[in-house]
Amino acid sequence: MSQTALIVTEVGKPLVRTERPIPTPAENQIQVKVTVAGLNPHDEKARDTGLFIADKLPAVLANDVVGIVTALGSGVSTRRVGDRIVGHSGMVPGWLQTGLQEYVVLDVPFTAVIPKGISDDEAATLPTNIIAPLVALFNDESGLGIPAPWTKEAEDFDYKDKTLLIVGGGSNCGKFGVQLAKLAGIGKIVVVGSKRSEEEVKRYGATHVLYRDTEDVLGQIREIVGDDLVYAYDAVNPPEGQLLALNALSNHKKGKLARLLPRPIDESRIKGKTAGFEIKNVFGLSHVRPDLCAPFWERVPGYLESGKIIPLSFQAVEGLDADKVNRELDKYRDGEAVQKIHVHP
Repeated sequence: MSQTALIVTEVGKPLVRTERPIPTPAENQIQVKVTVAGLNPHDEKARDTGLFIADKLPAVLANDVVGIVTALGSGVSTRRVGDRIVGHSGMVPGWLQTGLQEYVVLDVPFTAVIPKGISDDEAATLPTNIIAPLVALFNDESGLGIPAPWTKEAEDFDYKDKTLLIVGGGSNCGKFGVQLAKLAGIGKIVVVGSKRSEEEVKRYGATHVLYRDTEDVLGQIREIVGDDLVYAYDAVNPPEGQLLALNALSNHKKGKLARLLPRPIDESRIKGKTAGFEIKNVFGLSHVRPDLCAPFWERVPGYLESGKIIPLSFQAVEGLDADKVNRELDKYRDGEAVQKIHVHP
């Protein structure tokens, strides 16, 4: 049997509509009828520059998937046919897991059953945009190494005494970063973002909000954190913008910056770091950090039910219409201010 899908056949060219086989779930996988395929800026870069997919064409985009379970692979006991689930797809050649098609298969450890009261679209705001800050904050190898709050290490970690700087707090990855910091109990969450996002990020848990375009924002950060900042997370900026967080780090303590855009940076413009610093490059894919991400996905339903995780805003596109979806991806390319794009196959 076949299904409709939108695919990249050539880098730099629009998505095209085609027919593909319906995938069958393997061990510890579920087959899902897709109700929402969530797109993010990296999907535009995949289409237009070949990011992640250049040597693996044809490719299907969308790593944020919501749908109804239609079949179980062997060994699956925690999901049932008919369950409404949200999942983070992998980037495996063949693209059986990505969302711009009618049916996908997903790995059970990186899915969660959606609780009542949370819509499909609300759940679809999570996967990519929450896993990136999860890895940035709580992974030791490629992030800041703060203990995840459900781990044994958390028992002896004084979260209330810690300060986290989040630059780009008005972005989706920034907003979820604030929520995760609040969930962990970090005492001082300093956010640099836009004025229009101030009320929202305060609701998520920010204790201080500064505006990026104000004069001497670095001085304002320093007034709040002193010379003791060791944890910083940049959710959106290229290297020029990352200098703010790096210069805010302590001079006498070794600090870390976790960043989502890993490009070369002019370290000559980082001043006074006598104790040194580390730059951590984050790759926010559940499959790359299973020890951290699988336990998190187990807890997602409870976090949503309790309001410890609050879904973000979105805009919907109806149907697997190549022209419509390409126009929405063009908005990312052209730098337009858009809400997260959700395609309803």
